[in-house]
Amino acid sequence: MELLRTPPPRERADAARNRAVILDAAARLFAEHGVEAVSMDQVAAAAGVGKGTLFRRFGDKAGLAVALLDAREQVLQEAILSGPAPLGPGAPAADRLAAFADAYLDYLLAHLPLVRMSETAAPGARYRIGAYRFWHRHVTILLADTADAEDTAHALLASLAAEHIAALLPEIGEQRIRAGITRLWRNALIG
Repeated sequence: MELLRTPPPRERADAARNRAVILDAAARLFAEHGVEAVSMDQVAAAAGVGKGTLFRRFGDKAGLAVALLDAREQVLQEAILSGPAPLGPGAPAADRLAAFADAYLDYLLAHLPLVRMSETAAPGARYRIGAYRFWHRHVTILLADTADAEDTAHALLASLAAEHIAALLPEIGEQRIRAGITRLWRNALIG
């Protein structure tokens, strides 16, 4: 089984400029005020576009979060597809699983409010995000020798849900979360 990324469709030049201006404004406002405190009206005003343009393009704040995360997710996806082992090809499955969990945690913790918003915007939103399908496929491939690789991949990815990590972080801290996830992911190939 092979993991492939589909290139995004081409954009008109004016649409691409608007998209970049909107994403820059949103990133700046989210960094200054926090994701929850910023409204779509504020993003539109800061970007100098109409609210209709913003809503047509991104739908809502969760859609904006998904778009902001896209480039960051692509970096991780490229590392999985062609980066050095153990995250990239060439290492045993257990090492690649642990490397993925660790790299994903780095990404998640760096962008927790955005990922949380994108995953919890609506019931089941997390599972409809293209990046989740990529993560799931990657983990399923690494678990190919287990009894039910697809289900096990979903179960492991549940441990990396933004809502889950956000709830545990203040209580048990990053170090214990990392240690627990590493144990869980390494043991997935044993049982």
